[in-house]
Amino acid sequence: MIRLIVLVWMALTIQTAQAVPVIQTATLDNGLRVLLIEAHNVPMVAMQLSLPAGSRFDAKHKAGSAAMLAAMLSDHTAKHDQKSWADWLDFEALHLGMGASRDTLNMSLTVVKASLPEGLDALSEALLQPGWNPERFKILQEDSVASAIKSQESPNVLAAQATASLLYGQSGYGHVSSGTAKSLKDIRLQDLKALYREQIKPQGSVLAVSGDIRMRELLPMLNQRLSVWKGKPIYAALSVSPVHAKKVQIKYVALPTSQALVQFSRIGIARSDKNFFPLFVMNHYLGGGGFGSILMEEVREKRGLVYGVYSYFIPLAGQGPFVITLQTRASQAEKSATVVRNVMKSLVAGEIDPKRLQATKDNLMGGFAQRMDSNRERVGLMAMIGFYQMPLNYLQRWTEQVDSVTVADIKKMAKNYLQPNDWNMVQVGPVKE
Repeated sequence: MIRLIVLVWMALTIQTAQAVPVIQTATLDNGLRVLLIEAHNVPMVAMQLSLPAGSRFDAKHKAGSAAMLAAMLSDHTAKHDQKSWADWLDFEALHLGMGASRDTLNMSLTVVKASLPEGLDALSEALLQPGWNPERFKILQEDSVASAIKSQESPNVLAAQATASLLYGQSGYGHVSSGTAKSLKDIRLQDLKALYREQIKPQGSVLAVSGDIRMRELLPMLNQRLSVWKGKPIYAALSVSPVHAKKVQIKYVALPTSQALVQFSRIGIARSDKNFFPLFVMNHYLGGGGFGSILMEEVREKRGLVYGVYSYFIPLAGQGPFVITLQTRASQAEKSATVVRNVMKSLVAGEIDPKRLQATKDNLMGGFAQRMDSNRERVGLMAMIGFYQMPLNYLQRWTEQVDSVTVADIKKMAKNYLQPNDWNMVQVGPVKE
């Protein structure tokens, strides 16, 4: 029976590895890296262009510049005003989107195969022919400021802003990508032009493509439209100053509500860190696995203290944040936070349940296929692989890497990352004197 189980497990592992499509790669003459996964079951093509122009490149005191640049590039072009641009995209059924994360400005496109030439025309026009209409900039800016003011009613937004500041101070990661009402008001059109001029370059960028297309078809179409785009960014995609640990702090943010949001945070790892998979599995064991995680069991199921509790970490070009968040009644916030700290202490002490760990890994490996079941999800993963210069067999080895994590690995990660005194805390809600 044991041999049968092992053989079945080996067969499933082999099938999973074989089921992950191969990533093909090529580089255009201008230095743009292209990654492709062919998927011919549906006549659709999705792509994501990731550029080193995320919010960490925002000008000082002008947080939200990258997000505003994404909004401007997607709103109109030098050839089309806002209305004719929207009408054309709608007529051709082109799903073109843009947004900014901490490290990247992303342009996405989803089209039926027959409309791919028109789709690439639209993407290249938005990328290479910005409109810079002052009136549209003013309108988009006013909309962004209004949204930022409204967001101050959200405890999650307030916690994210406070956490970013506590962890990173005035560095590039020290603010949320969307900016604040004040920082958005200070942005000028020339700030967006400067960011575009300095960072929107092909070298260091990656175009991830998935769908009903072959590389020999794709490359001529890209070269035809992007050959005039040249250069490298002023600031390299993966060049980030190291984070220096600061004194751990506790911060209270007043919000008139009977509920409280408590957020613990500390510096985590960069995307290139060799400990990604052990920390990934440990996080799932801790609070990233929903109702299967130990935090949910201890804080909610056993004690009924919270509505929800979860943990996550964000690997970036530099060391990203590691966060634990819970929501509860304000009167139970302190008790809930104490239970979280006690869970940390127990893991630091080596109290790891091997059966729970195996269930955690099974859950992660069982859900891996869902992360690959659409073109849009695949291009997101490929863009990440390409931008952070990770091995092209990353997806093929994903389940193997998860399964190789041991109890000893989890204990080591817990000792390194779950010491309670290393975590900041932000509490949003009613504040007592």
